[in-house]
Amino acid sequence: MIRVLFADDEPLIRAGIRTVLESAGDVEVVAEASDGGAAVDAALRHRLDVALLDIRMPVLDGLDVVDELGRRAPGLRVVLLTSFGAEPNVLRAVQARVAGFVLKNCTPEELIRAVRAAYDGDAYLSPAITRLLLGMVAPEPAQRERQRQARDRLAALTVRESEILRLVAEGLSNAEVGRRLRMTELTIKTYVSRILTKLDCTNRVQAALLARDADPTP
Repeated sequence: MIRVLFADDEPLIRAGIRTVLESAGDVEVVAEASDGGAAVDAALRHRLDVALLDIRMPVLDGLDVVDELGRRAPGLRVVLLTSFGAEPNVLRAVQARVAGFVLKNCTPEELIRAVRAAYDGDAYLSPAITRLLLGMVAPEPAQRERQRQARDRLAALTVRESEILRLVAEGLSNAEVGRRLRMTELTIKTYVSRILTKLDCTNRVQAALLARDADPTP
């Protein structure tokens, strides 16, 4: 059973999210919080697998909670939930190495998928957020320098690993990459793990951004 903390300052949202999560059958909401400070307290008080946090909360916002938990509960996986998807928040979330970032208008299935991915040690970003990140263009001459650095790092990959990273950068899941290449999902997951290690990336989104930097053309 995946033990989850959910924090949001709106009681109705908390009730709805609890219903969605517990409908999965393998997720238990063991604690709730209405502000960031209470979320930190709850995370330290309970044995948890995943913290699902609204990015906009009183006392401490979701990103501040991520920073605090990174110091005090470094093993806890965090998924951020937002109705905004503003560029600075997305970039800061990726830099903070959160395990997931989903929009409040996502489907119940997507929310459950994000929690399961975090629990499994993977990362999940809503497709809309992935498109936002991959659509960002760095200003010149910064883009040229980022391209050079990215290509140097990607040179460590084999031809097959580069092919898989290209598909990951298109936003495909492991299962979709596997179907495209006629390989099992488990094999693709092993490849992705190896790619992340070689590139010193925490999650597939960071790797996808690196691929985008290496080849920014549409």
